Amino acid sequence: MSAAGANGPSRVLVLNSGSSSLKYQLLDMADRARLATGLVERIGERSARHVHTPADGEPRERERPVADHTEALKAAADELAADGLGLDSPELVAVGHRVVHGGRRFREPTVVDDSVLAAIERLSPLAPLHNPANLQGIRTARALNPRLPQVAVFDTAFHTTMPEHAARYAIDVATADAHRVRRYGFHGTSHAYVSRRAAALLGRAPEDVNVIVLHLGNGASAAAVEGGRCVDTSMGMTPLEGLVMGTRSGDVDPAVIFHLARNGGMALDDIDRLLNQRSGLAGLCGDNDMREILARRDAGDERARLAFDIYIHRLRRYIGAYYAVLGRVDALVFTAGVGENAAPVRAAAVEGLGSLGLAIDEERNGARTKGPRLISPEYARVAVAVVPTDEELEIATQTFALVGS
Repeated sequence: MSAAGANGPSRVLVLNSGSSSLKYQLLDMADRARLATGLVERIGERSARHVHTPADGEPRERERPVADHTEALKAAADELAADGLGLDSPELVAVGHRVVHGGRRFREPTVVDDSVLAAIERLSPLAPLHNPANLQGIRTARALNPRLPQVAVFDTAFHTTMPEHAARYAIDVATADAHRVRRYGFHGTSHAYVSRRAAALLGRAPEDVNVIVLHLGNGASAAAVEGGRCVDTSMGMTPLEGLVMGTRSGDVDPAVIFHLARNGGMALDDIDRLLNQRSGLAGLCGDNDMREILARRDAGDERARLAFDIYIHRLRRYIGAYYAVLGRVDALVFTAGVGENAAPVRAAAVEGLGSLGLAIDEERNGARTKGPRLISPEYARVAVAVVPTDEELEIATQTFALVGS
């Protein structure tokens, strides 16, 4: 188990509070070692599931009622304490929190005080499923150990470098500004981490590299990263815009909403649920698990084949668009659950793009390797890579850089 760094304490606890879950990791930034990980899910239901895994031990799993995030974090703190890693440890320097929406104000990781809490709360209408849960995690952690700095790391921060011509929608400026309607982007910690790791894989500095990152999980987004700075991304004011996702539609004509309301008799809340929970891959074929969709497609299922083709078509549109935005592309990078594990998705997304300098080596693409790797042939003008994302490490890195000294 890692000790404190040479210059003092170096441990950071990372919390990701969802609407009914709490994920946590304790990392030692002296050597980037994970000391423990955990997940409490089904918070507020009849029986919650808590899995805690110390770095040098077997997972411990419990099922019991957990009323709220306060109880969940207390349970996590108890498990950490049982491993000698409690929240009162002098080696713990801060708690880093994932906060989904930081609006235009929060461009960097920020130490939380009452004014920051109030500002995050004011942004909750822009992320109603996420920011309130993130706030619960911060408030609970502050109460458990008031001496510890709490640091908010924002999903939207990496995308605040987008130029106005990429961030603004073409609607009346006064209306947009009054209601904070603009493109913010999400998955920012993942895009930041992956684009930096991709540059390292190429043996170059981030500021010298242009990268298209495809974060493909149940939620999915693309980002155009020019010299380490985001210049465009597929998600917009909310995480609904952009690529086809597990249950979210991605890009759709806004007039579809008016049509469903006026002619379909649907209430706005029902349309919201349709586009966020009953669309995407699940809406197209009844499955949002890419493994199941690929198995069904290979077995001749036409709905699964069409869902896959629509998913790939949208990916290729964004690859081409971001190639045009960047002008020069050094790497196309796949990450997250689907991006890291679904070789057929990677192959289909790049197929036929040889004129853009993109190609995939079939053997490299099919290899079951876990680390960052190139999957393009040696002759390819543009590197194609798989880089596993690590949002928790990115949050810990940003947190420690801010308060570690």
